[in-house]
Formats: sequence, structure tokens, C-alpha cells
Amino acid sequence: MLTQAQKGEKFQDLHHDTGPFVLPNVWDIGSAQLFAGLGYKALATTSSGFAYTHNFRDGEGDFGLDQALAHARTIGEATGLPVSADLENGYSDDPDGLAETITKTAAAGLVGCTIEDTHPGEPGFYPFDVAVARIEAAVKAARSLPFPFMVTARADGLIKGLYDLDEAIRRLQAYEAVGAPVVYAPFLKSLDEISRVCASVKAPVNHLGGLGVPGETVASLGEAGVKRISLGGSLARVALGAAYRAGKQIAETGTFDEVTAAPGWNPVLAAINAGKLM
Repeated sequence: MLTQAQKGEKFQDLHHDTGPFVLPNVWDIGSAQLFAGLGYKALATTSSGFAYTHNFRDGEGDFGLDQALAHARTIGEATGLPVSADLENGYSDDPDGLAETITKTAAAGLVGCTIEDTHPGEPGFYPFDVAVARIEAAVKAARSLPFPFMVTARADGLIKGLYDLDEAIRRLQAYEAVGAPVVYAPFLKSLDEISRVCASVKAPVNHLGGLGVPGETVASLGEAGVKRISLGGSLARVALGAAYRAGKQIAETGTFDEVTAAPGWNPVLAAINAGKLM
């Protein structure tokens, strides 16, 4: 079993390997062990996937840092892989609070996290200077740790149309300037936009995969300059969506085609058991 320091080094190295790596966002112990068993090199949590499996929307409900870190610790202990936490806005508006979030996240056994620049559940975002100061504080806290800790600085205004691509790039460049090891602008709409973002910074760029960008594959994203491909809540959506289709079909038609088309337990359990051993 790798130590936390070794996990931190491994996670850092993945961002500088040739070509992109896929970082699956998992939502419970079984999904963590499943994707570990399928050969993925690191895992991330998903705030939306966790929220949806607990009957509330992302950014809503009585859900704070302690719950997020307890959940992330469970994911981290499920396998021997490096784990990064989806921490929404870091559960703090001010830089000092965000620095404390980083310290607590590391204490929970994690080796990275993502930090948003918008308020979860609210139609607003942090002013530019505030957003940069928050990331600067997070990076400073991460650098004080005795192992590499990958802070992923996000420009989330594109999701709700709060600002345009030029502003997202301006923020990513500023995050890089204060030391962010990874930058991330979710909801880019084309390979051209993705290439533009990647060309605008030297830091590794994370891309949110699986949302229907035309021509999007792991290979094409690598050619565009992407270093890491995360999946957000999409894998949880796939799992719950399959159960929804099967349940809906049984209720409406009395047939079981969706159920019988699913994989048998043997390959699934084989992957989960392999993930336990990592």
C-alpha cells in the first residue's frame, strides 16, 4: 500500500506523463473499487454524484466540509489509489478559510482537490481579485504540506453563462501565476475552445469529458493539449440512468430487456475485488 506521500507523488506525476489520463469521479466504495479494478490510476469524488445519491441537488442540502471530507476519506480508504476531492467552492468564501480547507483535506488522506470560483446553488461568482486571492491561499497551504498536493483551480462561470471564455482564460492564467498546479474550465463546447484554453497556460489542464463535445475522445483531447480528463457526476448519472431505464420499462411494459442486457455479476465483482487489492 502506498503512503500518502507516495500517492501525492504518483498523482503529480500523472499530470506530467505523455498524453492525458482519465480521472473517474466515483460516489461510493463499490464504484471506487470498480474503477480501481478496471485499471485507472487515480480517483476523484463528485459532489453532484454524491448529492444525487442522497436525494438533493449539487450545491444544495445540509452538506458541508465535514461531510464532504468524511465521504472523500471513505473513497480514499477503499483502494490504494491517489484520490482528489471535489470540494465545490472549498466551503469558504475567504482565503484564510480556504487555506484551512486544504489543511483539513490533506489530513483526511487526500492528495488533491478542486476549488470553484462560483457560489454553489447561487447565481454569482467571486470577483476576479477575490478568486485569485483564494487560489493563492490554497496553493500556499498546499505547498506547506510534506508531499505534493494538487490544487485544481476552476473557472466555473461558463457553466451558467456568468462570464465568457476570455474571462475564464484570464482567470486560469491568474491562477497559474499564483502557483495553481492544475487549471480547469468546465463546459467548454468544442475542441477549438479546448485547444485555446490549453494553449493559453503552461499548467496541466483538466477537461470535463463526456458532455458531448463533437469529436471528443481521449486521443483528440490529448492532441488539443489536455492532460487530465475528469467525468464529474456523469458516471453516477450513467449508473442511476441504467436503473431508471430498467425500472421504467418494467413499470410501463412488464418486460425485462433492460435488466437482462446488463452485465452479469462475475465481471463486475472481479473488477471490484481487484480494486480492493490495490
